[in-house]
Amino acid sequence: MANMPPIDPNVDPYGYLGILKNSDNSITRAIELFTNSPACSDPNLPVLSKDITINPASNTWARVYLPKQYCDSNPKVKLPLLVYYHGGGFILCSTANSRFHEFCSDLACYIPVIVVSVEYRLAPEHRLPAAYDDGIEALHWIKTTNDEWLTEFADFSRCFLMGGSAGGNIAYHVGLRAASSGGDLWPLKIQGLVLQQPFFGGVERTASEVRLTNDKILPCGVSDVMWELALPLGVDRDHKYSNPRVDIQAEAFEEMKSRDWRVLVTGCEGDPLIDRQRDVMSLLEENGVQVVGRFDEGGCHGIDFFDKSRSKISAQLLGDLIGFSV
Repeated sequence: MANMPPIDPNVDPYGYLGILKNSDNSITRAIELFTNSPACSDPNLPVLSKDITINPASNTWARVYLPKQYCDSNPKVKLPLLVYYHGGGFILCSTANSRFHEFCSDLACYIPVIVVSVEYRLAPEHRLPAAYDDGIEALHWIKTTNDEWLTEFADFSRCFLMGGSAGGNIAYHVGLRAASSGGDLWPLKIQGLVLQQPFFGGVERTASEVRLTNDKILPCGVSDVMWELALPLGVDRDHKYSNPRVDIQAEAFEEMKSRDWRVLVTGCEGDPLIDRQRDVMSLLEENGVQVVGRFDEGGCHGIDFFDKSRSKISAQLLGDLIGFSV
């Protein structure tokens, strides 16, 4: 994490996350862990970005990224559309955070694609399924918007949902809803998901969680706090929002299969969540969905944002899924 406070996550997981738990179970975000970057319309940059309100009542919005050079040179060619959900354990971060801003800019530039990065409501003020509701609302906003960047340059028939960590969980659950919605999202046509080190959980520890229980980036105690604050009150980590094995969405999987969706799941051996990431890949495979896994040696949870060089790797994987050469 950027500007990580010198707090042992295994001793004080709340302090490690920069939050204070109040007596009424609300939280105070006491420390700003991440720097922000503004949207940028500098015409000399390869990627332009701007912020657009989705729902003023819930204060949700999106940052849209336009690869300017490609659109200038190919004005009649529409680009694939990537809807991105940021990470942060459902309780932290913003699409404006510099790491996410730079990552989305790189994806837009390297592949290229039009990126819509969604600002959703955070828990515990807005517990799940609020983030999923905002995620699907963003898709309905995209299909009806008059914004020229999307209407002029985005190919709505080639839409992919992507997210990292908790954002990967959101992309998964929004994908399930979208697959079950029939033609409700037309002309938006989702063709697949990218689950980037997705954040899933369960009451029983996996082998990788036991092996890395004291991990310095995402120890089990920190994951537990995130789920405690994000899940609906009164449920445990074997809730369907956390554990996809609890409520298998056979109908949604059948729709994904019939629509020829493609799914990419990524992870690394240094992430305590890798066993859960492999398991969600197995769940998709068992239900006939086209899925590819990319699991690397070493690394850590969130490595794609700690290591700037991995942006090109992520773009290559996504380009292969979409069918664009990077």
